[in-house]
Amino acid sequence: MNLLDFGIQAAEMGLVPDALLRLAIRRLCRRRLIEAGDGDDAARRAFLQSLHSGPIALVPEAANRQHYELPPAFFAAVLGSRRKYSCCYFPHYGATLDEAEEAALEITCRRAELADGQSVLELGCGWGSLTLWMAERFPNSRITAVSNSARQRESILSKATALGLENVKVITADMNDFSPGAQKFDRVVSVEMLEHMRNYDLLLKRLVSWLRPAGKLFVHIFCHRTLCYPFETSGAANWMGRHFFTGGLMPSADLLKRFDCGLGMSRVWTWSGTHYRRTAEAWLANLDQRPELVLPILAATYGQREANRWFHRWRVFFLAVAELFGFAGGEEWFVSHYLLQQG
Repeated sequence: MNLLDFGIQAAEMGLVPDALLRLAIRRLCRRRLIEAGDGDDAARRAFLQSLHSGPIALVPEAANRQHYELPPAFFAAVLGSRRKYSCCYFPHYGATLDEAEEAALEITCRRAELADGQSVLELGCGWGSLTLWMAERFPNSRITAVSNSARQRESILSKATALGLENVKVITADMNDFSPGAQKFDRVVSVEMLEHMRNYDLLLKRLVSWLRPAGKLFVHIFCHRTLCYPFETSGAANWMGRHFFTGGLMPSADLLKRFDCGLGMSRVWTWSGTHYRRTAEAWLANLDQRPELVLPILAATYGQREANRWFHRWRVFFLAVAELFGFAGGEEWFVSHYLLQQG
């Protein structure tokens, strides 16, 4: 067992101080950038070419297993009140997680140019933060949300019923197979779903085919400034890919521009990675403040013997997200928004 393997095992047992974990994560980030600079250009080109073929999603069942089939109570304990399981936007220094959720949702709807009366397709709806926000603020719009998690569908529909919302439809589907049939939409919106996809060429062409002639596509992704790479699963350094992002990828900021899907790039915006750092730090703080709520949920999901290990795995995951997106002042890894339309 090498030193990194030993360190990861110790971290999963809660035996490594956070300061050392953060230092180790930052070193891995630096190593990633150094190795990328010395890497094989042919291999990078081959990986980018691979995004034009194969299935849309490699292992969609892994995302369910690693994130989405945990009980909603876990995410209710860890996330903000809107249960936004993606980057939030902190409008000022003292903003709370709940305020950051609200700000992010408002910005997303504004940049997607949503208006009342539209038909909207949301892909990768998570626990329904954006779905329910859109349904509340645009009561005459028809919101169709898609997730590959049955638990997420049940949770969103339960909240919609409690709020008296009748303009929400939630579909459980694998993106490899999903089709809305003959229905067309004014907007297709996706927040942090494309990171779980692989065949971008086919996916983007499908998304465009689901739009009405004047329709627009809005995409929110986390990304790296220049690098595009897969989350690998083998080796100690690929802990994140093994336990939380199997089959996923880190897009580069320019990745969508590499595909001719029939839409032009109308607008591009970025959020500093520090917003994701603050989001993950807030999730970590909630986790640390509520072990009495979280540990029984993890025990029921993973078994009593594994509950403590998974508690610390989630801690390491949130620490890793915070340090990755906080690296270099949030200027290496960050969040990008894209609005695509005809012409």
